[in-house]
Amino acid sequence: MTERSYPLNAWYAVSWDHELTKTRMLARTICAKSLLFYRKRDGAAVAMDNACWHRLAPLSKGHLVGDNVVCPYHGLVFEPGGRCVHMPSQDTINPAACVRTYPLVERHRLAWVWMGNPVAADTNLIPDLHWNDDPEWTGDGRTLQLKANYLLAIDNLMDLTHETFVHAGSIGNDAVAEAPFQVNHGAGRARVTRWILNQDAPSFWAEQLGKPGLVDRWQIINFTAPSTISLDVGVAPAGSGAPQGDRSQGVNGQITFAITPETETTTHYFWSANRNFRIDSVSLTTIWREGVGRIFAQDEDILEAQQRAIEANPDKIFYDLNIDAGGAWARRKVDEMLAHERGDARNVG
Repeated sequence: MTERSYPLNAWYAVSWDHELTKTRMLARTICAKSLLFYRKRDGAAVAMDNACWHRLAPLSKGHLVGDNVVCPYHGLVFEPGGRCVHMPSQDTINPAACVRTYPLVERHRLAWVWMGNPVAADTNLIPDLHWNDDPEWTGDGRTLQLKANYLLAIDNLMDLTHETFVHAGSIGNDAVAEAPFQVNHGAGRARVTRWILNQDAPSFWAEQLGKPGLVDRWQIINFTAPSTISLDVGVAPAGSGAPQGDRSQGVNGQITFAITPETETTTHYFWSANRNFRIDSVSLTTIWREGVGRIFAQDEDILEAQQRAIEANPDKIFYDLNIDAGGAWARRKVDEMLAHERGDARNVG
């Protein structure tokens, strides 16, 4: 049996906050587990197994009565904590009749679930994606249902040299692939920093800057294990001081990614394209969302083709290039989390 590629003791994004309502339940598979989500009347969000204790009927096919979930098959009723509070045709309720619930927290426009040991569910560990709702930034995003393992998506984002080839004509040009970069890492984190100095701006960034001439461009990729990334990107007129910290003459974006394993071969890919300039322009927000969406659709095509090729060639050994350093460190951080969980499991056993 193949070991899972994702740790369970981690916060994973499961939905945008607006997807959770008081009137209907949302079913979504997270880490190979079918879960159901909804809001109570007080607005608090709930996560529980999407399977009735009695015969495993999917609870998401049932309905809500107040804050309680009614099974669609035999009418068992479960309160938000997962305990059965009604069984048809009997007065005595089996005390074992419960469905598992999960810690669920809303932050940065996303709902986050903890799939592992609930005692370890520290909300301080929720990744920082504050650009999604910071009043000094504006933006919007979408969700991709990616037919590929979540680690392939992380590899893709940690090595942006692919922009030259996959995204030519929008954000890619030859300068990206040839520019030097640095990789740093720490506890549960990795960072790739690339400055592309005194070069032509690709078309997307030239339009955003609105100034002629060469630019200094930055790409700073911040990874938090196991699966979130914030991408600090932008351009400024060449020589205006951006590499030294003065970005005032440029334009800056923060693209956030919460990449959640659905199964070993499918992924929920939540992204938001945020900016800190012209924040009152709704039309520019739409342009960014649609433009970035088209770019990520190109990544989707590549990653899904890669996943199919991996499945067709299970014995293939992969070798890293220099450009893979960021992704290699990201995977190492995930491996450390998995090793820690395996160690805990052995200690418990």
